[in-house]
Amino acid sequence: METILFVCTGNTCRSSMAEVLFKDLLQKSGEELANIKVMSAGIYANPGDTAADQAIEVVEGLGLSLREHRARILTKDLLQEADLILTMTMHHKLAILQIAPHVQDKVFTLKEYANAGDTIEDVNISDPFGQSVEVYRKSANEIMKALKKVLVRIQK
Repeated sequence: METILFVCTGNTCRSSMAEVLFKDLLQKSGEELANIKVMSAGIYANPGDTAADQAIEVVEGLGLSLREHRARILTKDLLQEADLILTMTMHHKLAILQIAPHVQDKVFTLKEYANAGDTIEDVNISDPFGQSVEVYRKSANEIMKALKKVLVRIQK
């Protein structure tokens, strides 16, 4: 696996947090995962938008930064480049499959992929957009829990 793409709606909250959190997990995992490229994009992103202030605050609390992040719109080229596409919700996954059905074998919700076929109650990562820092923190924790499982899965 060489390129992982995280996708949400605007690329200012969930997918941007997932990108920076997963890059950090990969860096801490050592050399064997150093060649993995991690990106994020939004289905309805406004290119160039900054990360939400609450997302910036939450990741800074973890010693990371989203201050340089700029939103990127999801394109067919990004879908083609990615070896694994992890969406924040089933809606995002279905939207991708509508515009690019040929990627069906490499697109999953983050929780679907993290739980590798186990039955889970909710495959969606809750959307913190426009809410409090505490809601963003809960979303980041939900993302991190899934990312740790993804890391174990790709290490196999």
